[in-house]
Amino acid sequence: MRNYDLITPEGTKDLLFGECTIRRNIENTLLELFKKRGYSEMITPGLEFFDVFNLNSQYFPQENLYKLTDNKGRLLVMRPDSTMPIARVVATRLREADLPLKLCYNQTVYRTEPALKGRSDEIVQTGIELIGSQQKMADLEVISTAVDSLRAFGMEFSIELGHIGVFKELVSRLEATDKEKEKIRKLIENKNFPALNDFLDTFGNSPVTNALKKLPALFGGEEVFEKADELIADDNVSALLEELREIYTDISEICGNDGTITVDLGLVNKTDYYTGLIIKGYLQGHGEEVISGGRYDKLISEFGYDVPAVGFAVNVNGIEKVIIKNGVFPANQEIDAIVYAEQGFEVAALKAAQALREQGLVVENALFDDLESVREYAIEKKIARVVVVDSENGEVTE
Repeated sequence: MRNYDLITPEGTKDLLFGECTIRRNIENTLLELFKKRGYSEMITPGLEFFDVFNLNSQYFPQENLYKLTDNKGRLLVMRPDSTMPIARVVATRLREADLPLKLCYNQTVYRTEPALKGRSDEIVQTGIELIGSQQKMADLEVISTAVDSLRAFGMEFSIELGHIGVFKELVSRLEATDKEKEKIRKLIENKNFPALNDFLDTFGNSPVTNALKKLPALFGGEEVFEKADELIADDNVSALLEELREIYTDISEICGNDGTITVDLGLVNKTDYYTGLIIKGYLQGHGEEVISGGRYDKLISEFGYDVPAVGFAVNVNGIEKVIIKNGVFPANQEIDAIVYAEQGFEVAALKAAQALREQGLVVENALFDDLESVREYAIEKKIARVVVVDSENGEVTE
């Protein structure tokens, strides 16, 4: 009995006509932007061995992966992320390449999401990875490219900057298990102040617990750094804050009045994945980030090649939702002419249509039995020109 032959799986959808045009426009806009900055495109397989995502650090929980087996019984997954397969390629096929490497991609990732969250399990990501540089300039280039990516769509945008090192320094001073540290991280990430305060109270009252309690609230502009300096008296943390302050100042100057740049010391997602700078980007009218990334200096080393890296991914689906929500649909493609073949002159009509296309026109071949139906169709579709082919040598009447 067939129960699911007329619907798509949860977390997926069909795209039709204008929706397809919107998606392709987004992808092409971003790829062109990246390539003009010297990034070279690469594509990784949609299927990867499970081992690629089952490293020492569990970046992606098993329950979030789509799994299957190959004909040898080996466990595969549908690619849940683009960065880790690219890290695999860098550590193998590109191991001898000159650094830095500037790579870009446009491909789909697949992750199972909790029900009722309204998120897609099939996400198109377009992004960049800058491999092999720890310089401040590398961070600035990546962030400025993220700013330009948001700016390209002509909407109000904002960028949030954080530094995972602040959280790591603080939590390392807490006598807590890895499981307890992960719980603290999640509470900070979700800005769950009551639960965070209650849990940290179990570790006693100390400068570290007090700082961790306030971390999710350290959000805003330049004043965040002053508040953090007063709250956290630690040389290592102060050095990280100064590093972030310099980046914030530089990016604010680059961004000008086009967008909002904020600092959020509560950005603590994927502590095993990211090692420093964290970037999130938003478009007005969409509550979730459409850009996510940062510095991940230790990830590629898990594939046996110890090089630093920084990058970000654009959630194409998210930008698509904003455009559709704002009603900015692309105009339907204009058809310049339609060619109708009298009976027996079909080949001549095909040649006539091709000749018109070679002149740069958009031309349809008529698929009706009579000229009157063709003319009605042309009126309905607002096609101004009807071409009738009624001779073997392609002579036409219009």
